[in-house]
Amino acid sequence: MMRPMRSNPPPKSAPAADPASSATPTDSWSPSGGVQLLTVPDELAGQRIDNFLQARLKGVPRSRIYRILRKGEVRVNKGRVKAEYKLQAGDLVRVPPIRAAEQAPAPVAGEQLRKLVEESILYDAGGLLVINKPAGLAVHGGSGVRLGLIEVLRQMYPQSRFIELVHRLDRDTSGAIMVARKRSVLQHVQAELRAGRVGKSYLALAAGKWPRGRRVVEVPLRKNTLKSGERMVSVDPEGKPSETRFQVLERFRGATLVAAEPVTGRTHQIRVHAQFVGCPLAGDAKYTADAVNREFRELGLKRLFLHSALVRSTLPGGELVEVKAPIPAELEVVLAALRDL
Repeated sequence: MMRPMRSNPPPKSAPAADPASSATPTDSWSPSGGVQLLTVPDELAGQRIDNFLQARLKGVPRSRIYRILRKGEVRVNKGRVKAEYKLQAGDLVRVPPIRAAEQAPAPVAGEQLRKLVEESILYDAGGLLVINKPAGLAVHGGSGVRLGLIEVLRQMYPQSRFIELVHRLDRDTSGAIMVARKRSVLQHVQAELRAGRVGKSYLALAAGKWPRGRRVVEVPLRKNTLKSGERMVSVDPEGKPSETRFQVLERFRGATLVAAEPVTGRTHQIRVHAQFVGCPLAGDAKYTADAVNREFRELGLKRLFLHSALVRSTLPGGELVEVKAPIPAELEVVLAALRDL
C-alpha cells in the first residue's frame, strides 16, 4: 500500500526575532500587502504547507511556492518548514510579500474538463471522493502543469474548505484515486494506509512472458532527478525498501496482463519492478524500449497501460468502502487486439 510521507515535527522557534512578529494575524492573503500572518483553522489541520499556500496564493506558480519554502521565507510559528510539513490547528503561517510580476492568472478549468471529472466520479459519500482519473491528467498542478485534478475539484466544490488528495497516481496512470473532503477522513484513511489496511489493485500489461512463479518483487528503489528535471527511479541496494505483489491474469503472444498490488508506495514502483523482472510495462516512455512500444502502438496502444482498478478502505465510522474503476475503452481495444493475434 502507498505509505504517505511522515510529517515533520512541529518547527522550533527561531532564535532571532522574526521581522513579522508585529504583524496582525489574518485569515486571507493580499498580493498587494506586505508580510501576512495566517492562522490555520481547525478544519485545515493536517494539510501540507505547500498545498495550504497553493490554495491561498492564487496565481502564484507552484515553483515559486517551493522556492520561498526552501529559502525559509515562509515560517510556521517562526520556524522554517519543509514542503511536506503538515499544519496543526492554530499554527501561525508567515507569508512573504509576492511581487505582482510573479503572479500569473489563476488557471480555470474549462467546461469540458469539469464535465470529464464530474463524469469520472465513482463514489461521493461520508467525506470521501473516489475518481476514475483519466490518463494524462495530473493529480495536481506544478512542474509545467498548470491545472491538475485537485485544482479542478476545488473549483467544482467552492463551498468545501477542505479537499485533499489521500494518495497520488502518476499522470499517465488512469483509474481509482481517493480524495478526502473532510480532515477526519484524510487522517483516518492515511492512518489505514500506514498500517497496511488499504487495498489497492492495478491492471498492467507487461511486455513479454511474465516469469512463472514470480508473484512478489521486493527490491529497493532510489529516486533520481535528471538535469532536465525529469524523475527517474532505479533499483539500488541503498534505496528504499519496496515490495509489489503480482498475479498473472491472462497471457498473450508477447505480453502478459497482470494484477499488481503495491505493498509500499514508492514513485514509479510498479513500473520499475516490472522492468526489473524483464517485463516492462507496455507504453511506458520512461522504462520501456522504444522498439517494444512501437509494437504495442501498432495494436492501438497510445498510452501507458497501467490502471488503478480498485481501492478499498474503511471510513472513520467503520464502514467499509470498496470501489472498482472500469478499465478504459482504449485499453480494452488493445487487449482485444492481443487476443486476435
